[in-house]
Amino acid sequence: MSAPAPAPGKPRSLGASLLDQVLSETLYPAYAQAAAARTARAAGSDGGGAPPGWLRQRRGQLLVALTLLIAGLLASITYGEAAAGAQGRDQARQALRDDIGEQSDTADDLAAQLEELTAQVTRTRQQALEASVVGQRALEQLAAAGQAAAVVAVSGPGLRVTMDNAPPAADTDPVGGSGEVAGAGIVQDGDLQLVVNALWASGAEAISINGQRIGATTAIRQAGKAILVDLHPVNTPYEISAIGDPQDLSNAFLSTPEASVVAGLSRDYGLVFEFARDDDLALPAGTNAELRWATPLDPATDPGADPTTAPGTAPGAGPGSDLVAPDRTTDGG
Repeated sequence: MSAPAPAPGKPRSLGASLLDQVLSETLYPAYAQAAAARTARAAGSDGGGAPPGWLRQRRGQLLVALTLLIAGLLASITYGEAAAGAQGRDQARQALRDDIGEQSDTADDLAAQLEELTAQVTRTRQQALEASVVGQRALEQLAAAGQAAAVVAVSGPGLRVTMDNAPPAADTDPVGGSGEVAGAGIVQDGDLQLVVNALWASGAEAISINGQRIGATTAIRQAGKAILVDLHPVNTPYEISAIGDPQDLSNAFLSTPEASVVAGLSRDYGLVFEFARDDDLALPAGTNAELRWATPLDPATDPGADPTTAPGTAPGAGPGSDLVAPDRTTDGG
């Protein structure tokens, strides 16, 4: 809308001129200057070169691309370090395996060498002692002492006793089952000790458990859930072999208090306790104790000494003869 034109020949008033200026300049001058500058920049971009506005518009995309590039570099470096570390661990593990293999081979070679040297010493000793009557008597005494010390293999008739854990019940709850009942049905080291003591008391000449010979210094001990015989682990079922007259040994064994205790454990907790006569038992040699010192036997000063008698070989003098039945109220593991 424009102001009415003045009459011809009449001068315009001050108010009319101001109104004309306001109506003619409707856009604020600063906005006009900004629009002109934007038009100039657009005209300059047509002449070549990237305008600063393009950079501002693409700044977010450039930051994302730069972040992804840095993340990729970090991931590649981390993967390289991890791969190098894994390779180093594999090499160290393989080196340990090689060392273990070499040491095992060395130990086997030394064991074979020791066995061969021991056989040579035995043959040489036997040849030297067989040349005289005194030497032959010494050989007989050595044989008797070696058998008593369980350092020589023996064979013959005897009794075989088998012990095993109680079989699991058909309705046993694997989640809420009673650990006390499960522990009571597991063969413990004290159970084997009772049987071994009973066999010694019954007149057994030699005893072994799962091929481990029982000597005067042999220990039967629990290690966690495993049983060690002379520091060697044995597993169920436990077969206890005893050399002796089968008839006399079985009768004497059944009449011992230890056998009654084990039979009660089998009746109350389900432990497997079986025995049978065997006419052909073979027991290996036990571990030979290391000789640290010795005193020569002089019959003139000790006429009652009998070198064929070894400590702990009399009936009932086996290892742990003073032990009693273990407490079955605790977990046997």
